Amino acid sequence: MSSTGAHAGEIKRGGLSRIVDLLGSGLVQVVMILIGLFWLVPTLGLLVVSLRDETVNAAEGWWTVFTKPADLTFQAYSSLLATGFTSSFWNTVLITVPTTILVIGIAAMAAYAFAWMDFPGRDLLFLIVVGLLIVPIQIALIPIASLYGGLGIFGSIPGVVLFHVAFGLPFAIFLLRNFFVGIPASLLEAARMDGAPEWKIFARVVFPLGKPAIASLGIFQFLWVWNDMLIALVFADTESQPMTKALQSEMRQFGTNVDILAPGAFLSLIIPLVLFFAFQRYFVQGMMAGSVK
Repeated sequence: MSSTGAHAGEIKRGGLSRIVDLLGSGLVQVVMILIGLFWLVPTLGLLVVSLRDETVNAAEGWWTVFTKPADLTFQAYSSLLATGFTSSFWNTVLITVPTTILVIGIAAMAAYAFAWMDFPGRDLLFLIVVGLLIVPIQIALIPIASLYGGLGIFGSIPGVVLFHVAFGLPFAIFLLRNFFVGIPASLLEAARMDGAPEWKIFARVVFPLGKPAIASLGIFQFLWVWNDMLIALVFADTESQPMTKALQSEMRQFGTNVDILAPGAFLSLIIPLVLFFAFQRYFVQGMMAGSVK
């Protein structure tokens, strides 16, 4: 073989290839860890502010805690719980957890039907679902509020949950359907040849293989509902208000009362942060799987 032919069979490595190779080096990994820690600095600052007296926070920066650890106290959290913030925390849980479970369950079954079941109008229905992705939430506020008033669920937790489920399903179905389509058809055909019904194929084959995408969807849905403000302001009353609305009302009433806002903001932040770190392995797998579709 000539030298020209040998060189033709080799893959030319450009600058991007060298950068990709460098990403696996220990130095780059250390740099990425440092960047991650840098992004956690505001969280640390919020924690410190929530654990110090308001007068100390007004006089000094939060970083002085390293030289004055005696300034730390849980008095701000005691004051926060005295305002009835605990009920808002549980309202947030009662809104977010059922919404996430319902969206994942309904979307997974619908996505399986769109991906692997043949029924009349399937493609048209999926196009309608895709079209619903661009519908703004704001245009549905008044009609849904009128509907809820007629049904007697306006201002209740079930009303907030139903609204979040309705607007979370289009994206969830679209995401999971595109992931389920990538599952090898031979696995499903083998299960059908063994006599397995569709529900068993979904539960035993598709759902376990879709865990990365389902975990990613769960994290997105949980964060979106947990941090929601607009729907809470419109559809939740004083008894059913989540933490976002409770913190907003505290700010409106007291202005710059950091002793209430800081611990409340940290409590609303720490749960999603723990959830993300707990499921980050599935989250990364889902993102990588979606990147090669």
